[in-house]
Amino acid sequence: MSDSSWGAPRAAGPAGYWGPTGGGPAQGAAPAGPAYDAPQAQHTRPMPIVPDVPAYGGDQDDRGAARPSGPPFHNEVRPEPAPGGSLSAENQNPEPMPDAPQPAPAPQKKSAGRDLSAAIGVGVGLGVVIVASLFVYKAVFVGVVAVAVVVGLWELTSRLRERKEIKAPLVPLAVGGAAMVVAGYVRGAEGAWVAMALTALAVLVWRMTEPPEGYLKDVTAGVFAAFYVPFLATFVAMMLTADDGPWRVLTFLLLTVVSDTGAYAVGWRFGRTKLAPRISPGKTREGLLGAVAFAMVAGALCMQFLIDDGTWWQGLLLGLAVAASATLGDLGESMIKRDLGIKDMGTLLPGHGGIMDRLDSLLPTAPVVWLLLVVFVGSA
Repeated sequence: MSDSSWGAPRAAGPAGYWGPTGGGPAQGAAPAGPAYDAPQAQHTRPMPIVPDVPAYGGDQDDRGAARPSGPPFHNEVRPEPAPGGSLSAENQNPEPMPDAPQPAPAPQKKSAGRDLSAAIGVGVGLGVVIVASLFVYKAVFVGVVAVAVVVGLWELTSRLRERKEIKAPLVPLAVGGAAMVVAGYVRGAEGAWVAMALTALAVLVWRMTEPPEGYLKDVTAGVFAAFYVPFLATFVAMMLTADDGPWRVLTFLLLTVVSDTGAYAVGWRFGRTKLAPRISPGKTREGLLGAVAFAMVAGALCMQFLIDDGTWWQGLLLGLAVAASATLGDLGESMIKRDLGIKDMGTLLPGHGGIMDRLDSLLPTAPVVWLLLVVFVGSA
């Protein structure tokens, strides 16, 4: 019997009979019509005869178990015995009724998306190293920048090779990148441009030692990497050459970090409207407003108290420019990572990812801060 619902009462039939009524075949008799098929009858066995009690109205069912009186249960289904007289495993452990009320899922607490304790610890450690080298001896800080550039180039070229099979030559990039930072510190913008040109030439020549297949994409990626990482980093070294160079670099670092922190804090707490969902779904317009507000306040304070001849209104403009360039830099690297199909450029810094994941907003912000400081207070 395929339909054994207890929810719909049947038409009254002979006493004690629960099978077909109203002119149907008698219990145990073969159905009228074509010849009786014994195998088919095994699949359409009649219901057993039970005592004549009102359906759901009595105090006991056919097994003697007490049942509540009242209207039938809407979703209750009578299990059908399997051949042999015992209930099947399916009927012995019936699944929950489909419309039974399910417990509501526990509300999930909003997560910040990364290990904050590790991120803060690593950030503080890097800050101590940078500030110490910045104010103790300028040349040491230039060395720190050169090391960061080389590690960033290694991460970028490694990901290009793994994900896109682009073989940007690392050796000329690393040597030329470090030389570019030193040249920017020693010879200024002119030295940085010359080092950039020589690095690009070295990439073109170095790649000639391998088969020509993929030459164009490899050297294109190499020149892009040389401009993106070491050339932009040379503007940090050029800031350092001024009399108040350490304070200029500190202002640049503080404004970028404050901008990122403001965007992260405000976006995580109040973010609702996506800024660029196709590039970086986690960034919101509310976060951008937080970056602008935090950076403008920090810029006014830094220009007023840290930079020689600086004024607070210049700091407001500087903070606004930093918030814009840092956000664009972050989106730019997010675009690269999305194209590569990766979340982070590396795993060197717990809670942050790789070196490039920390340089993403610093690199494009460096020339902006250098230029505005030269316009506002000069290069000396």
